[in-house]
Amino acid sequence: MSRIGVIGAGSWGTALATVLAGKGHDVTIWLRNKEQAEEMQKDRENKKYLPGVKLADNIKITGDKEEAAKDAEALLFSVPAQSFRDVFKETMSFAKADVIVINAAKGIEKGSLLRLSQVAEEIVPDIESRYAVISGPSHAEEVGRRLPTTVAVASTDEVTASTVQDLFFTDRFRTYIQDDVVGVELGGALKNIIALGAGISDGMGFGDNAKAALMTRGLAEIARLGIALGAKSDTFLGLTGVGDLIVTCTSMHSRNRRCGILIGQGKTPKEATDEIGMVVESMSTTIAAYGLAKASGVEMPITEKIYEVINGMTDADAAVETLMGRERKHEKI
Repeated sequence: MSRIGVIGAGSWGTALATVLAGKGHDVTIWLRNKEQAEEMQKDRENKKYLPGVKLADNIKITGDKEEAAKDAEALLFSVPAQSFRDVFKETMSFAKADVIVINAAKGIEKGSLLRLSQVAEEIVPDIESRYAVISGPSHAEEVGRRLPTTVAVASTDEVTASTVQDLFFTDRFRTYIQDDVVGVELGGALKNIIALGAGISDGMGFGDNAKAALMTRGLAEIARLGIALGAKSDTFLGLTGVGDLIVTCTSMHSRNRRCGILIGQGKTPKEATDEIGMVVESMSTTIAAYGLAKASGVEMPITEKIYEVINGMTDADAAVETLMGRERKHEKI
């Protein structure tokens, strides 16, 4: 049994907390809203983000970040990517020097264009060997219901990766080890952009052929950027690449896809995100990925058109026309 602090009580953080608690770990979940924390502690359920999933007795809820972090042997971060820097910095000020950090957030920081592991390393320079990323095709709603799920745990340190693998591994939640942190982070972040595009396509009624093409060519441009930034090409054929892309582009559990559907049906990006009612990571990630692609000299036509749509520079119909009318080419990554 380990003491684990879960920083962030959205649907994903709550679902992962239930996995950890199911293995007998002593889990403390922190969330910013102290009133909501009290309600969760009393009701034993996250009615706002993961309704219907009861919280085990070995899960404690708190609105005090120090309480969640100070005695933890591992800290699991599940906060919006654009909030990660501030939350991580404050939390680590309370943490033990040898604490293992597990990041479940998926995104790229706007402005700096840094992956979240790079943000963590700026704040805690010696964190790399104690830092792991958990990612893969894993909707919180299904994990919370103990439906079979498989993910990858990536770290540059094999001992850390194995430790985190063991923390989570159950008969319903299988974890594989990966050493390609760059590829796992980029796959998890960038697939949200393609899921937004897949939703737009669905909302416009374009059918399965269009979505399959979007997913396939979307994966190609994700891999292009990833390889340019130091990722391994094989990573994008695994759970955190094509696996996560499939589930996010095809499921109504996906906030990114649902947001895209609303945009495809004619709502503005703001109207769509307001209707979803939770953070839609693809909005910020598209802006960051667009900047990374330009800085790296990598061609990402789908990402570019989605960037233009969500920033009001073009509409979905015109974006599709432009993509379909691009010059003839050989198929390649």
